[in-house]
Amino acid sequence: MNKELRRVGIVVLLMFVSLFVSTSVIQVFQVDSLKSDGRNVRTLYDSYSARRGQILVDGEAVARSVPVDDQYKFLREYTNGELYAPVTGYFTLNQGTAGVEGELNDFLSGSANEQFLDQVTAIFTGQEPKGASVELTIDPQIQQAAWDALGDQSGSIVAIDPKTGAVLAMVSKPSYDPNLLAGHDIPKVIENYKQLLEADGSPLANRAIAGDLYVPGSVFKVLMTAAAIDSGKLEEDSAVPNPTELQLPQSSAVITNAGGAPCGPGEEATLATALRLSCNIPFAQFGQELGADTIAEYAERFGFGDSIEVPMSSTPSQYPTPESEAELMLSSFGQASVRVTPLQIAMLSAAVANGGTLMQPTVVEEIIAPDLSVERGFEPTVYSEPISRETAETVTRLMVDNVADGAASNARIDGVDVAGKTGTAENGEGEPYTLWFTGFAPANDPQVAVAVVVENGGGRGQDAFGNQIAAPIAKKVIEAVLSR
Repeated sequence: MNKELRRVGIVVLLMFVSLFVSTSVIQVFQVDSLKSDGRNVRTLYDSYSARRGQILVDGEAVARSVPVDDQYKFLREYTNGELYAPVTGYFTLNQGTAGVEGELNDFLSGSANEQFLDQVTAIFTGQEPKGASVELTIDPQIQQAAWDALGDQSGSIVAIDPKTGAVLAMVSKPSYDPNLLAGHDIPKVIENYKQLLEADGSPLANRAIAGDLYVPGSVFKVLMTAAAIDSGKLEEDSAVPNPTELQLPQSSAVITNAGGAPCGPGEEATLATALRLSCNIPFAQFGQELGADTIAEYAERFGFGDSIEVPMSSTPSQYPTPESEAELMLSSFGQASVRVTPLQIAMLSAAVANGGTLMQPTVVEEIIAPDLSVERGFEPTVYSEPISRETAETVTRLMVDNVADGAASNARIDGVDVAGKTGTAENGEGEPYTLWFTGFAPANDPQVAVAVVVENGGGRGQDAFGNQIAAPIAKKVIEAVLSR
């Protein structure tokens, strides 16, 4: 009898220990993930009953909560909603959150672990609970200049301070008005959400960091040039044969340079000339010499394969292992299966601009507590060091030549050395091109690194080039930075 009671006691004890462990895991170790889970309706409704913190740009609120006379007490309002939507995102009752609203929801709602004492104080004093505010790194003048420069085009612009990683502008078009999703009329919000999901151009997608990735085309040649020189396998005067067309190995496909011309005069083309004139055939051959492993290594160094958090998570850019020598050659000038975000391309230029050191990009300057103390400050952080300073200086000089006397001439600014590279990416037979520019300025003391992508050939199908459409857009953004 005692033996059986002992067994029962052991079982009960084990059950108690299991219950204790499981509840401890839920209440202690999983508390943050549970609070941030979009299915946690109670947390969402509670956050509506508190005065949610503001999202600030240069000290001015672009998102704030105002008192209303209903069960939720506060209504979220967005100023210049379409302009800032890719960064602020939205905050809704029943369709989740996005952007900074989602990633920093615990701070904005006042429920972050760092705000525990504030929560306790509010309970005992009877004060209205308040969330922290988030100051963005976005510069309102540069954001507006980027928005205006992109005009009616579909695409994206990312501008970064290469010395700190601060994102100065992040534009995605078409955009949307977050106020359509912030109301308390749930059926109306659901209707608006469905309309945005079904709208042409996917306005809810932040093209700067997510959505469908882009074929980079010739802006990938910046990475190729950096990898070639930094690896020691090639130099800027390394040369390859200079035909007008090149048949890919074990394939009937033939590649050409833009316009079907050779890459400058002479029977050979150097790496420097190939970058300046943006020639495909030499880069296909240089890719053979480098090899897929070296290219993949440097792509990874620049951030390919990683989900960059700004703090919103980005879709990882891709340099898949080529399945054939022909695919390797195509990928060497940004075609085949290479895919990128505009953020990744801006980071590529930012690393070159910053002497080979790539800073962690961020849209958050600081988090400010309700008492105006700084809850969390922004500290520049090194993301990686993909290339040496010497390599960066060489690539910078080659990119300056590309603007001053090459394929990116429409990015020229009087009295300023602009380093840049254009791209005209092919998307399949009969499909419009994707048009690119990336670069930085001033070349000797960079204040901004920028990436511009324009979809649908800028409305011209296959009759436009990156230098025609994307370079002038980038020029306006750079000028806005230099005129601050």
